[in-house]
Amino acid sequence: MRQHVFASSVRTPAKSPLPPLAAPASVRVNRRHFLKRAALAAGVAAAPSLIPGTALGRDGKAPPSERIVMAGLGIGGRGSGVLGWMLPEPDVQFVAICDAKKAQREKVKQTIDSRYGNQDCKMYPDIREFLAARTDIDGVLIATGDRWHALAATWAMRSGKDVYSEKPSSMTIAEGQKVVETARRYGRVYQTGTQRLSEANFTFANELLRLGYLGKVHTVRAHIAPWDAAEMSHAWLAGEPEPPKEEVDWDQWLGPCPWRPYNAAYVRGGWRGHYDFHTSCIGEWGAHTFAQCQVAIGAADTSAIEYQYVKNDSGDGMVTQFGNGIRMILNRGGWEGSARGWKGSCGVCYEGTEGWVSVADGYSKPEVSNPAWMGDFTRIVRDYIERTRRPMSHVRDLFDCIKSRRQTIATPVMMHRSMSTVHAANICMWLKRDMKFDPVKEEFIGDAEANRLRSRAMRAPYSF
Repeated sequence: MRQHVFASSVRTPAKSPLPPLAAPASVRVNRRHFLKRAALAAGVAAAPSLIPGTALGRDGKAPPSERIVMAGLGIGGRGSGVLGWMLPEPDVQFVAICDAKKAQREKVKQTIDSRYGNQDCKMYPDIREFLAARTDIDGVLIATGDRWHALAATWAMRSGKDVYSEKPSSMTIAEGQKVVETARRYGRVYQTGTQRLSEANFTFANELLRLGYLGKVHTVRAHIAPWDAAEMSHAWLAGEPEPPKEEVDWDQWLGPCPWRPYNAAYVRGGWRGHYDFHTSCIGEWGAHTFAQCQVAIGAADTSAIEYQYVKNDSGDGMVTQFGNGIRMILNRGGWEGSARGWKGSCGVCYEGTEGWVSVADGYSKPEVSNPAWMGDFTRIVRDYIERTRRPMSHVRDLFDCIKSRRQTIATPVMMHRSMSTVHAANICMWLKRDMKFDPVKEEFIGDAEANRLRSRAMRAPYSF
C-alpha cells in the first residue's frame, strides 16, 4: 500500500458556495444588518457538504483512503475462485485485469464491474504495459499458468506492488530464489496460494503436532495428484494457425517458455503434463501438501536433504528426509500396511509415537487416532488465532499484512523452500536415482547433472 494511503489527510477549508455579502459604501451597517450577515455566515459554515456515503464508507466498504487497490493477472478457473474470495472484502477494490486472452479479460471485467455496479475495470493484454501504466495499484492476484507465476511476481514487486501468487509459485529452484530476493530487496508483501495454512482443519492438525499430542513425530505424508506423471512430455502439440493477437497474444501467453507452435488446446488448459509449462503430478498437489508438512515440522525455511527414487511413473511412495530426521513420504492415496487414505484432495498425515492425525479437503473434521483430541478442536484453533493473530482466511491474511507490512503466513521463503523440495523430488524421478541435497548451498551433492536442472533458460524478453 502506498505510504500515504492510510495516513490521515489534511484538508483545506472549503470555499463558501455563496458570494460575499456586500453593500454600497453609502449604506451604514446597522446592528440588524450585522446580525443577519452573521446568521447567514453561520448557516453556511454549519451546512453539511453533499459527500456520497460511499466516500465515507457508509455502504459497508472502507473509504477510499483505506482501500487496497488490486488487479488481476491471468484470472482463469482457479483465479476466478480466488477472485471470488477477494471481492467481498470491504477494504478491497479491483480496478484492472491483465490477460493474454481477450475473452478472459472481458469475462473477468464483467465479474468485477457487476460486483461494484459500474464499468470501471480496465483491461490490458500486455503485462509490461499494465505494470508501467498502473502506478496506483497496491497489489496483484497472479493466477496464470505455472510458467508465469515467478516472473510475474518479480516484475510486479519491482513495480511496487504486493503479490498474491497462485501455486505452484515457481517452476525451478532458481525461480524461487529470485522471488525471495526480489521480495526482500523491494520490501514487498507476498503470499503464495497455499490456502490450507489458513483453514481450521489443517491448522488443528499442525497444532496437534506442535503441541506434542502426537509424541515424537517421525513421519509425515504428503498427497500428490493422482493423475499425470512425474516424467512429463517434451513433445509439442501440432501447430495451428494463430488467432489474431487481439484475441490471443500467443507470445504473451508463452512468456518465458521456449517458443512453441500455437495450439488451441494449450490455452484451454492442455498445457498440463508438458515439461515446458508444468511442475508434474508432484508439483500439482505437492505445492500445497509439502508446504503444509514443512510448516508443521518446523522446516519452512529449509528443504528435504535426501530423496529415494521409486520405480514408478509418479513418485508415489518416494521417501524424503529432512535434517531433523523426520521423513516425508509422497502418496497418491492409501499406503502399504494401512487402511488409511485420504477421502479428499491435498491430504496430509502426521505420525508420531503417541498417535496420528490425517486431514484432506472435504473433511468435516480431521481424523485422529485418539477421538478425545477432537474435544480440544475449538480451543486449539482459537488459541492459534490469538497467539499468531492469523485469520482463518488466506486472502484476509494478505490484506491485513498489506496494511501492517507484516510477513504473511505463506512467505516467499516458505514457498521457495517447499517448492525446492518439489523440484528436487521431480529431478530425482527424472534422473532415476537417489539424491542428496544441501539446503544451505541449495545444490545437489556430487551431482552436476542434477544441479543443471535447478534452472531453465528463459526466452527473451521474458526474463528476470
